[in-house]
Amino acid sequence: MNPALLDDFSLEMTGKDVARLEEARDSIPRGTRVNITFLAGEDLGTRLTAARAVKRLGLVPVPHISARRLPSRAALEEFLSGLAADGTAENVFVVGGDPVRPEGPYADALALLRTGLLGRHGVRHVGISGYPEGHPAIAGPTLWTALTDKAAAIADHRFDGDVITQFGFDAEAVLGWLEAARARGVHLPVRIGVPGPAGVRRLLGYATRFGVATSASVARKYGFSLTNLMGTTGPDRFLDALAHRYDPARHGTVKVHFYTFGGLRTTAEWVARYRRESLSPRTGRTAPSAR
Repeated sequence: MNPALLDDFSLEMTGKDVARLEEARDSIPRGTRVNITFLAGEDLGTRLTAARAVKRLGLVPVPHISARRLPSRAALEEFLSGLAADGTAENVFVVGGDPVRPEGPYADALALLRTGLLGRHGVRHVGISGYPEGHPAIAGPTLWTALTDKAAAIADHRFDGDVITQFGFDAEAVLGWLEAARARGVHLPVRIGVPGPAGVRRLLGYATRFGVATSASVARKYGFSLTNLMGTTGPDRFLDALAHRYDPARHGTVKVHFYTFGGLRTTAEWVARYRRESLSPRTGRTAPSAR
């Protein structure tokens, strides 16, 4: 039997979202992985406090480490040591980060993987990024080389791992990218990035920032119009399309990662409602599982 795409979904929060996580705690299944972003303007204490809060609530903290935001090797060791002391270092997500020029010695996520510091501080599982619709500042061939090199480094260091993709609006693009990744020998589980329900204008703002395609035809397939930015939209149609065409033999192990642009509680409650409706024969919706 093929696995349900929404089994073991993951969520994303910032270091400043602890109060919102507390509000959402009853809506989030225990053991859910919660990624904690590594943003400019958030200090070490904020990031460590957020990881501790995730763990305290019975969830799995996945702190991000942004390579180009680290000013020194000592800063990386300080962060990892803090996580290890709190028992929150087992799972991390490594990413290059936004700065055009590195603020310290690490140019990309691969450089972090090659330091050897992750394993020494108790890291066992490493997430890396994937870009089904490309990256606004990185050429396609470079992205593929980076993905395959990072996957190889995860294997070399004997970590468990997965790939978390940038969000998008086009399920066909995601499925095509999955096939291409598997053909290149990347067989890590992939968590498909999906926006939680949010205002259309807000979603488009994030899409512009991250270089996500938003043509009129793609927007219609997803369920909103570029000429009417009022109201909110959820990823119902995207997940329906993904579930309908997902084939484990071609696409490998796939799960879903929610970017909580509309809030943690709103996203978690939407997931629970979508799963209930998906399993109800009265909705006419295909259950979100592979066939």
